[in-house]
Amino acid sequence: MPFAHRPSLSSSWQAVVDFDGTISCDDTTDRVLQRFAEPGWEAIEAEWQAGLISSRACMTRQVALLRVSPEVLDTFVTTLEIDYGFPAFALLCQRHGIPLTIVSDGLDRTIRTIMRRTGFDHIPVIANRLEPTGGDRWRLTSPHSAPDGACSSGTCKCRVAAKQPRPLTLLFGDGRSDYCLAGEADLVLAKSGLAAHCRQARIPHHAVTDFAEAAACLEAVLAGAPLPRQPEDKING
Repeated sequence: MPFAHRPSLSSSWQAVVDFDGTISCDDTTDRVLQRFAEPGWEAIEAEWQAGLISSRACMTRQVALLRVSPEVLDTFVTTLEIDYGFPAFALLCQRHGIPLTIVSDGLDRTIRTIMRRTGFDHIPVIANRLEPTGGDRWRLTSPHSAPDGACSSGTCKCRVAAKQPRPLTLLFGDGRSDYCLAGEADLVLAKSGLAAHCRQARIPHHAVTDFAEAAACLEAVLAGAPLPRQPEDKING
């Protein structure tokens, strides 16, 4: 794992940031499903939670249950809040020349709508596509999935990060879709379920609760603080 060195130049870094539960205060996909999906979406969710189906299959089936016009959906989504510290974190990345990309296993339309409302629609978004099919019906496509099916998520974050130009990757996330990249990233800022996973898998990380703490960690690393390292017994086999 790439934790043994830390180039001092901030131009070496790129930031991959999750959206639902990380930038957004709530899981926006769940909020949309709770408000607009026909009965049955929770049973599908339970199948995914039990490991019976992939995240991609889960969301594809759930999105097919949505019954809402594009206009009503967008109006609802604009009421959803983001972490109060995200603007400062985004500006910190901008100040240091660190490209920030939102990489999510959620829905691109909801993410872009919220980012537009908050004035951050210039930030690139890579996510599943929520496509209207007429009237109040929708479908999900996953253009950023792993072609060999190795990743169960609709958006394979490892695949996305590998295509980015910078040599060092910062990941900030909170859940299952972040697990794979957490094992590859050079700096992991983890909250909630991702932090628990990193502890269990012994993945070097900083446990944080919000973007204010994430910004403090990033500033410390850019100022010369060492990166988290693997436990010595793991390094030595």
